Amino acid sequence: MRVPKRYFQPEDVFELSRVTRYEKINTEIFDNERKAALSVALEIAALIKEKQAANEKCILGLTNGKSTFGIYTELIRLHKEDNLSFSNVVVFNLFEYYPLKISTQGCFLQMKDMLFDHIDIPSENIFSPDATLDKSEIMSACAAYEEKISEYGGIDFQILGIGRSGNIGFNEPGSQSNSRTRLILLDNISRKDASDLFGGIDAVPISAMTMGVGTILKAKRIVLAAWGEHKSTVIKDAIEGTMSDSFPASFLQLHSNVKIVIDLPAAGELTRISRPWSVTSCDWDDKLIRRAIVWLCMKIKKPILKLTNKDYNENGLSELLAVYGSAYNVNIRIFNDLQHTITGWPGGKPNADDTNRPERAKPFPKTILIFSPHPDDDVISMGGTFKRLIDQQHNVHIAYQTSGNIAVADDEVIRFLAFLKGFKDIYDGENQLLESKYKQFSKFILQDKKEGDLDSREILELKALIRRGEAKAACRYMGLPSKNIHFLNMPFYETGTIKKGLLGKEDVEIIKNLLDEYKPQQIYVAGDLADPHGTHKVCLDAALAAIDEMKDEKWMKDCRIWMYRGAWKEWEIDHIEMAVPISPEELRNKRNAILRHQSQMESAPFMGNDERLFWQRSEDRNRSTAELYSQLGLASYEAIEAFVQYIPL
Repeated sequence: MRVPKRYFQPEDVFELSRVTRYEKINTEIFDNERKAALSVALEIAALIKEKQAANEKCILGLTNGKSTFGIYTELIRLHKEDNLSFSNVVVFNLFEYYPLKISTQGCFLQMKDMLFDHIDIPSENIFSPDATLDKSEIMSACAAYEEKISEYGGIDFQILGIGRSGNIGFNEPGSQSNSRTRLILLDNISRKDASDLFGGIDAVPISAMTMGVGTILKAKRIVLAAWGEHKSTVIKDAIEGTMSDSFPASFLQLHSNVKIVIDLPAAGELTRISRPWSVTSCDWDDKLIRRAIVWLCMKIKKPILKLTNKDYNENGLSELLAVYGSAYNVNIRIFNDLQHTITGWPGGKPNADDTNRPERAKPFPKTILIFSPHPDDDVISMGGTFKRLIDQQHNVHIAYQTSGNIAVADDEVIRFLAFLKGFKDIYDGENQLLESKYKQFSKFILQDKKEGDLDSREILELKALIRRGEAKAACRYMGLPSKNIHFLNMPFYETGTIKKGLLGKEDVEIIKNLLDEYKPQQIYVAGDLADPHGTHKVCLDAALAAIDEMKDEKWMKDCRIWMYRGAWKEWEIDHIEMAVPISPEELRNKRNAILRHQSQMESAPFMGNDERLFWQRSEDRNRSTAELYSQLGLASYEAIEAFVQYIPL
């Protein structure tokens, strides 16, 4: 759903006051992350220049993390292209993990990589909690950190991110509004969130030295930045929720000069975006009406066709009655609208009236291209639909955009090496090359590799080979011939580290070449922007960039693009344009296909913040969608996979 600009960037102060009536912190919403990051960077740059003109130091409180990466990228650009100097800047880092070895990739080293090594800030102007100290020295070191901030006259500008527990810095739930710099034990959620940085939760330190809430609130200016759907719930709680020590970010409501800067996905749960009818008059279209009706049904626990005029009037939706005349008229319209999203023929049903079907009947069969960010997202996200498209005789192709090699645990490599050694011993005992490679790789993993060490290119190739084999096994189970499987190995991913490269022209060209070769009538892409690791978003950007560049091609005029979602979050029901029912047997087949990806079961290093295995997440999500349709008064299914159509502008 495209959000009208007046909801998130009102034209005048009067409208702003209307739509933000539930918001307790000044909030600025941008339609994308890059614009938002640039706005913060420009504000920091202006402050630095202002201080330079007055011959003063500019004291910044900085933090690492994905929310600040774009801001720092823009600051580096301003330094290189516009000669922005950081010579008068003093930095105090928000926190550091404890304890750390000198070689460990902590926050300070990440800040060096993200910002400090690319600008002209004097090294003596950078202060960070020392996480190599003995425990007996921590209390005095924390007090000294506070004193050092005071010596410089306090922090002029503090940048913050926000954690899933509502933490700012590592001020976990229970932190008081007057807390100061201190050592704090990390809860399990924070350690899981840091697992990407350390290569797994077991390597994450158990504690951190962090500025306190009170320290943060003493800053003259505070900006909290957050991007993405996975931040939307905590952002709503921080902005619209009750102030409480159980949600430390809510204490920002006490500050007189604070702003929260977010993109539209992160703003998705705010009242003005999720329920605009509660704060202003609406531009009603079918999708917004559907959202309002579904919300009303869930609130009063009634199916659509039982809603009454009274229900609408008592819940702020009388505007719909004025437009459509009665509850019945609205109810039947939305019921039919949702009914028409359901189809057992995702590729289109041949020789059928397709007037009210989400997919057209012709051409049949279709050439279909499914893009999967990792070598398992296809079966996790749309395994039932994938299988049905094959069974219904379409010419299905699958394109795995990245190798997924960093998500393979070392134990998996050892397991396959042991098999290779056994195979060699049985059939080719004198093969010195295989013997040498076995010894080399085993020694590297079992003896030489230390915590935090990167894999060699050869080990990464082995891990990619494991994932390719699993993907082929899943496709074989689905009935897809191997000639229809494509491994794109997009360059942005192949860094060998958690941190990926930027999307480049070569990434887009790879996708364009595949599209040009097969000229599909249907394309499926992962629209899963809630992926906490960010790979799905880059893969989506690459696919949509390629589609956009080719949208005027003749074959593209007869091609429909469907977006699915993966293991992280489902489409909201007001977005769904195609709902594919999955029977109990099909759901079991989908699970079996997912289980072919053995390396991504319990041992996968980057499964994210969800305790459930991928097949469990997928089944729970699909069953929840089916249950929601049932609660609204539609047919009851075992499970449903959901899709949204993408239309290039």
